[in-house]
Amino acid sequence: MTETSSRRPTATILLAIACALLGALGGWWWQSQRIAANPAAGLAANDRAAIEAVVQDYLLAHPEILPKAMAELQKRQNAAQLAGIRSDVEKPWPGQVLGNPDGKITLVEFTDFGCTYCRHSVEEVEALIAGNPQLKVVVRQLPILSPESADAAKMGLAAAEQGRYAAFHKAMFEAGRPDKASIEAAARAAGVDLVRAQKVIADPRSEAELARNVEFARQLGFNGTPSWVIGDTLFSGAVGREKLAEAIADASS
Repeated sequence: MTETSSRRPTATILLAIACALLGALGGWWWQSQRIAANPAAGLAANDRAAIEAVVQDYLLAHPEILPKAMAELQKRQNAAQLAGIRSDVEKPWPGQVLGNPDGKITLVEFTDFGCTYCRHSVEEVEALIAGNPQLKVVVRQLPILSPESADAAKMGLAAAEQGRYAAFHKAMFEAGRPDKASIEAAARAAGVDLVRAQKVIADPRSEAELARNVEFARQLGFNGTPSWVIGDTLFSGAVGREKLAEAIADASS
């Protein structure tokens, strides 16, 4: 996995699918109208060219339909990927939440403390939280870049257990790439009890949590960080505050 790779199908593929769907719809409409006028009639072979012409003319006259069709298709694909795991994905490791832990709107972020793009997203998430008192940000550790990323992720779980996750999250990203020294320094800055933290780090449940997040990412088609879940919308990459805000608004409506 990499920081920059994307899970989204290409625009060309989505366009082809949208055209196919619209073509099928056009064919159904043409046949239904023809048979309604003459129930004994079937769909003749030469009608296919006429159907294709009608669909093509309609698409050229109304190109705004294609983005709408692609958006609806993507929404259905996302819902299918989330089916059966949404509640688990949105349920945080205890304490590993930013914003309002009781908020009515949930944004899930898959992150890696070694990820440059995740670091750049910190301020954007903070701004979203500041602008929406009902926003709950569930952080899922996805340490895919290095062994040190996993060490930082486990310290994050330990900080969450002590109610110090938000402070550790900020301090760890400010520290730069994780290593033994920077992880310990960030934990101290966040007020984490390091002796108590070692118990959580050594607990098999911490390793199981990271493995669980990897499996969630696989099921959702994420192959990089940061990745996001909000409502039925899935994003990969540092998509920016504006795009996240739009998804949050859609999920709130």
